[in-house]
Order: sequence, then structure tokens, then C-alpha cells
Amino acid sequence: MAIKNNKLEIGGSIQWRKNDKDVHGINSTERFYSSKSTFSNSNNINQSGSSNIKTDWRMEWKPDDLTTILFRPSFSYTSDNNEQNNMSGSFNMNPETIVDNPVDYIYPGDDAELERELRKIRVNSSVVDNSSITKKLNGSASLMINRKIGVNGRNIGLRLGTGINDSDNGRFRDSETTYYRLKNIYGEDSVAYRRQYISNETESRNYSVQFTYSEPITQSTFLQFSYQFLYKNSFSGKSTYNFINYDNWSLKQELPQGYETYVVDSLGKDADYKYFNHDASVTVRVVKKKYRLSVGVTVQPQKSVLSYHLGESYMDTTRQVFNFAPKIDFKYRFSKFSQLQFKYYGKSSQPGMESMLPIEDNSNPLNIRVGNPGLLPSFSHNIRLGMNTYNNDHQRSIIINANASIVQNSISNSTMYNEETGGRITMPKNINGNWNGNISAGFNTALRNKKFTIHANTSFRYRNSVGYIYEGSSKSTMKNILSETGFTGRISGVFRNSLMELSANSSIGYTFEKNKLYPQNNQEPYTFSYGCSATFNLLWNVSIMSGIVNQGRRGYDDDYFNRDELLWNARLSKSFYKGRAIFSIEAYDILTRKSNISRSLNSNVRSITEYNGVNSYVMAHFIYRYNVMGGKMRK
Repeated sequence: MAIKNNKLEIGGSIQWRKNDKDVHGINSTERFYSSKSTFSNSNNINQSGSSNIKTDWRMEWKPDDLTTILFRPSFSYTSDNNEQNNMSGSFNMNPETIVDNPVDYIYPGDDAELERELRKIRVNSSVVDNSSITKKLNGSASLMINRKIGVNGRNIGLRLGTGINDSDNGRFRDSETTYYRLKNIYGEDSVAYRRQYISNETESRNYSVQFTYSEPITQSTFLQFSYQFLYKNSFSGKSTYNFINYDNWSLKQELPQGYETYVVDSLGKDADYKYFNHDASVTVRVVKKKYRLSVGVTVQPQKSVLSYHLGESYMDTTRQVFNFAPKIDFKYRFSKFSQLQFKYYGKSSQPGMESMLPIEDNSNPLNIRVGNPGLLPSFSHNIRLGMNTYNNDHQRSIIINANASIVQNSISNSTMYNEETGGRITMPKNINGNWNGNISAGFNTALRNKKFTIHANTSFRYRNSVGYIYEGSSKSTMKNILSETGFTGRISGVFRNSLMELSANSSIGYTFEKNKLYPQNNQEPYTFSYGCSATFNLLWNVSIMSGIVNQGRRGYDDDYFNRDELLWNARLSKSFYKGRAIFSIEAYDILTRKSNISRSLNSNVRSITEYNGVNSYVMAHFIYRYNVMGGKMRK
């Protein structure tokens, strides 16, 4: 919806969305410790449904040529329902050396000989059923007033903002955990049962006011000041109730009468958080014919007040910090189509208040978390250098970009491992050595008759990841370094005329992974792809497209990753009303070859996840472009 005249412009939208998901996933994880690795496998089923209604509006009023007033409100409401079943187990050696599918052998089986081998490495197993219902309410509004004052470049601005974020979550958790290395009084495996109803409520309000002023020093130099004050108050409360006596209860029913008497005080948590932030910045901008330069710095005095309650622990704490963020932006124009740009910005980040409290959270006995009052703020340096040039006569472009990021005092989890239970106790700690960089270059050109076009690009990247590794004999942690070097290259060619478009493409990528403490886990995987596509423009404004590409992976320790996937897609479309309307039918992954598998790697853990997905499907589209305001056509 849009209304527009010379002084007033009003626009807005209302959206409603509904999603349903049924996701099945299989995960295998290796966690690195100094003496050896531990392994965990899990099978997850997640069924969820959500609905969301959202509205955004924008009103811009120009009472005169010097004044602009902009008002932007938004509102959304979300309802989520989620049911999850998780079956998992931990091993002190890789179970894949014994069985091909460890998920099927998390629990004891009937094969006596195989069971004896698995019993030697099995640490724990767990079945967890989770169901939850969540209601979320979000809203925000901002009012901006900007006024030009006489001299060109002198401006004054005022911005007022407010926001609300509320949520109400009810979750039911039914779990059974078996510890194979802990025995009960009968000499049998220890088993822990939990049936809990958990209520979480969150209320958050924020208010801000910002003032900006821009003053021309010379004809090409401007000085800009900005000050913003932000106040935020949020409260979150968590209550846990023991439902072990309610065998047949579920979230679909009303809460049983008298359930409040089964509250578990040790798992209750309340946090009342008040945040005061002053954000002041000064920037000098130089605008010349050949270049533009912007240099500035932002200072942020912050005050945080936290009232915290976990179990029998109560704590009130106040923290005052001073952040600063420098920024440089330089752009030089060699010509109308060629330029060089350099950017640098630094950013200081404070650790969360709760992560600094010396309180133990044991709501999950297999993953206990402890705060660290000695955490320091982290600071990131970010650099970007880019150059691009374009030749209009030859339709030729060259793009080169380089990026780098270095983080000082980044936060990493230090983990202590319990060999008897397979549980972990994690504490956040500062660490140095995390940085990454990449450089990329692209080249596009049309050949002499302009019907052929060639695209090529390549990139090189390096990532240095550090983390803490637990050393069992000394009960201490040590630093591990994972370096990852990567190279990718792509090239494609396209032929176009009024009747058809033909294309061919190929790519290759190499990655070199090196683990300082675990060199046996070093890998050099690579990927490649090649394919082609064709689009034909037929009579009666009908077009047909077909494309096929083969994607391959090699060099992974897990043989399941080393595979080829032949993907075939097709599309049939027809346009109406002089191109204003288009109807199309598209078919994806016709050969049903695409896999849904992902891999993550850092300095202390490696994880592989496979999940179900609807990769082969047919989709119909209808697009109509209309113009109700005059001028350019709108979509």
C-alpha cells in the first residue's frame, strides 16, 4: 500500500506467514582433548509449526524544502509449536572403527560379541523428548526529524526510538540418561530420569534518543557530531517443576492442579538487567572531485546493573565500561568507472553479564556451565581494501577485494571432561590468536561480437582458529591451533542471442586443514563441479530452460563425504500482457541426487550432520508487475 504527493508519502505492508517443518537429522561429533578424543552420535527428529503476522509502516512528511520528518512503526506476533526427540550416546573411542552406523548402536543390542566390544568404549546414552509452545510479541517505533540550516551541508537531526520484546515459553522435558561407567547399589548401570515442566518468561523495553549535527568547515570539509542515549530494561524468569508423578501429562493438556508445589528451587533462575549506554561520535568528512575521506571515532561509556538469582544464589552486580570504535573510510576515483576503496573499523565488545557471574548452572547434567568474573572485553580490527574498474566499450570489468579480521581477547569455552559420566563443565575464557583473511579477484568480459561473455574469479583465504583443550592427567587446559588455508577458482562462458542462451561452467576448491595438537586429523579435501545449461525462447512468448551440473567432493576422512551429485533442473515459462505477467513451472533435482549434509570444524570440535530435506520438487510461480504511481514500473 502506498500514498504519495509532493509533501507526504505513506507506505506499509502486512505479512502473514505459516511454516511447518519435519526435520530428521543424524550427527556425529568428535571433541578434541589433549590425551584423546571423545565421540558422540545422535539421532534427532524435530517437528515444528509456526505462524507470524508482521506489519511495517513508513510515513515521510516534508512540510518545507528544508525539513524532513520520518515516522516508522512496526509490530509482529509469532506463535511456535515444537516437538523434538533426541537419542544420543557418547564413546571414548571412535565407534565407527567397530560399526558403520554408530547411531544404531547407542544402546545395548542383542549381538553379544558386538556388544562386548561396544561396552568397552560406551560412556553414556540419553533419550530426550522435548515439546514447547512459545508466544512472542515484538514492536518498535522511531521518529526522525532532520532540518537543513542555511549553508549547504549544515544539518541538524533528532531521532527518538522505543521497542518492546516479550515472550512466553512453556516446555516439557522427559529424559532418561544411562551412565555405563557409574554403577548403582545393585552393580547395574546408573540411570537418571527427569520429567520437568519449564516456564520461561521474558519482558524487555528500550528507549533511545539521538542528536546529530553536521557543520561545513570549508567547501569540501564537514564535521559531524552524534550523540545517542539508550536505556534498556529486561527481565527473564525461569521456573522448573518436577513432573515425575504426572506420567500421562503433555503440553496439549491444561497444567495439572497443584503443580506449583513441585517447583525445583535449585533450577529456578531470575535475571533483571538494566543497561545505560552513551554513544558519542565525531567524524570528519572530506569530499573532493577525486576522492572522499571519512575519519571518525565513537566512544561508548556503558553502565550495566544485574540482579541475578539461580537456585539458592543471589547476586547484585554493577559494571561500568568504556568502549571505543575508530573508523576510516577512503575512496579514490581514478575515473568514472574505476575506483579504489579502503575501510578500517574497530569494535569493542563486552562479555555478557551472566557469563561473568561465578555461579554454576547444572540444569543440564551433561553440560554444566560456570561463569568467569575475570573475563575481559574483546576488540576486533576489521580491514577491507577493494578496487574495481569497468570498460563500457568492451563490457569488461575487473574486481579485486582483500579483507582481514583480527580479534583480541576473544572468548572461548574451556571444557573439563568427566570420563565416568561423559559430562562437560564449560567456563568462558579469553584467548588470543583468532584471525582470518582473504583475497579475491574477478574478471568479466564480452568477446568481440558481444554475444559471448566470459566470467572468471578466484579467491584465497586463511583462518587461524584457537581454543582450549582439556588435559585429563593434570586437570588443566592447553591451547590448540587449527589453521585452514583455502583456494577456489571458477570460470564460465555464456552465449546469447534473441533465440537462445547457452552456458557452461566449472569450479574447483582446495582446503588444507592443520591441527597443531592432532596432526593425525589433518585433511586436504577438495571440491569440484562442472555443468551446462540452455534456455530457448520459443513462439508465443514461451521459454524453456534445462541445466545439469555435477558436484563432487574428495579427500575427506569420512567416505560418505567423498561422492558425486548430478543435479538436473528445468523450467518452463510464459509471459503475458507485454511482459507484465509471467507464469512458470520449475522442477528441481529431477534425478534426486542432492544430499543434505554439512560439516563444521574449529580448534576443539569437529561435527558432521546429515538431515532430511525436500530437494526434488516442482514449484509454480506467477509474477505480475504493476504501476499505480506513474513513472517506473513497480513489482
